[in-house]
Amino acid sequence: MKLHELNAPAGSGKNRKRRGRGTATGQGKTGGRGMNGQKSRSGGGVRLGFEGGQMPLYRRLPKRGFTNIFGTEYTVLNVSDLARFEAGTEVTPELLAELGMVKQVKDGIKILGDGELKNSLTVKAHKFSKSAVEKIEAAGGKAEVI
Repeated sequence: MKLHELNAPAGSGKNRKRRGRGTATGQGKTGGRGMNGQKSRSGGGVRLGFEGGQMPLYRRLPKRGFTNIFGTEYTVLNVSDLARFEAGTEVTPELLAELGMVKQVKDGIKILGDGELKNSLTVKAHKFSKSAVEKIEAAGGKAEVI
């Protein structure tokens, strides 16, 4: 068998519905649009979220809060997450992303001090909490701010 000898299986090609081609077709006259109304007219219909003049849901719900567009959002990791590395390893954001420990580095990585650390590591991150620095240095490592 060659490529030019291939045929599509019988019944696999299905024709599109051709609307408004007479009553015998089953989709003639109104063409599946029903009788009258806004949705039966050409170009008719309502926008997304329209509820027939009732106050729409997105306007009924209260809006609260504030989003600071200049705020920095850090991806956080705990000291306990760094315990998996062997002693003497240099932990960088690139290494963390490569291993899948950090899925997305937003504005930087911040190391928090939850958990225990026994291996001495050189940790490079954008920010550290005080307790994280204490635990890294108590284990004989270094915390370097990038």
